[in-house]
Order: sequence, then C-alpha cells, then structure tokens
Amino acid sequence: MKQEVNPRETSRAQAYELWMKAPNPMVTFFKTIDVTRLVKVCRKRGLKFNMLFDYCIGRAASSVKEFYLLPVDGKLIQYDSIAVNTIVKNKEGEVSSCDIFYTENLEEFNRQYIEHTAQVAAICQDRDLSDDYMVIGTSAIIDTEIDGAVGMNSGIFNNPFLIWGRYRKKWLRYKLPISFQFHHTQMDGAHAGRFLANLQKEIDNVKK
Repeated sequence: MKQEVNPRETSRAQAYELWMKAPNPMVTFFKTIDVTRLVKVCRKRGLKFNMLFDYCIGRAASSVKEFYLLPVDGKLIQYDSIAVNTIVKNKEGEVSSCDIFYTENLEEFNRQYIEHTAQVAAICQDRDLSDDYMVIGTSAIIDTEIDGAVGMNSGIFNNPFLIWGRYRKKWLRYKLPISFQFHHTQMDGAHAGRFLANLQKEIDNVKK
C-alpha cells in the first residue's frame, strides 16, 4: 500500500525543498563489500549469489525508514513495503526487469526469486510491483569486473539503485565493488552510509 504524504510533516521536509527540483538530485556512493560469506553459503546450500545478495539488500534497507519514502512525480510517497528489482537475461538474449517482494523469510524470498525470474525470462515481459512497493533497483553485470557505475541523473527514475559486476578473489577473501545511487530527497548521505553498513552486517550474519 502507498499514500501521498505532506513533505512538511516528515523528516524530509528540508530535503524536499532543496532537492526535489534540483537539476541533478541523484547521489552515488562507491563501496567495496566483503562477500566471502555469501560465496561460501551459496556454494554450501546451492543458492544463487545474486538472489542472496538481493535478499541482504532487502534486509539492510528494511531497517532504514527513509527507504519507505520516495519522490514520485513531484510528490512524496510513503510505502508500507519494499521490493528488490533484478535484471534477467530472457530467452531472446535481451534483458527484462523482475521485481521481487522482500520478505524476511529467506526460503520464501528464494522461492519467489526462482519462480518469477524464470517466468520473466520465458515470457520476455517485465514484472513490475512499483504501484504497491518501494522498489530498490539492482543490476548485476557479471560478465566483467567493474569498479562502479553511475545510473541516470535526470530525476526521472528516482528509486535507489545498486550496480555491481563480478566479485574478485584476493587471497582467501571475495570482494565486490558496488555503486549505490539514491535521490537526495529520499535520504541523506548518513542514511545511505547506514544502509551500506547494514548491508555488510547482513552479509556477515547470513546463516550457513
């Protein structure tokens, strides 16, 4: 469920005035995440790396209240729930978009991920939950190693967005550089930093 809220009645009132009509309202952070535990858990349990990473993104975001607010068409929208988007290579060799509702239950999240990404790949049609959920965008460019990427800065697509490439092995650890882009009306740098710290914590605490 979503509803329009009065920005003046939220903690984002000043940010709304400063950044809502800014020509470049998007901010991008770059960070290297230690994904050693994810790699080991995926291998042990037969899970997909991107699924488990998306799950950790959802868990990390769910404890930061700013993720439930999003500027949309000049309005500030409050959401009750979040979803994580993933990009899927479809049967025609192109890409499609698939939204996965975030739930704390890993088994249920994994079931959704497998079912819906397979469906999207087969029918070559996007699965869009944006009417009901605040969607966190992700894009995994697993064919190569990248240091980071910057998405659109136009303010047309305001959702928070993470991009990463292939993880890297150094000695006995696996590292993954990521970029995290967000609209400044939605959150400040401190909130983004808290999310990234939460993300590392959630990865380190994934049960084997």
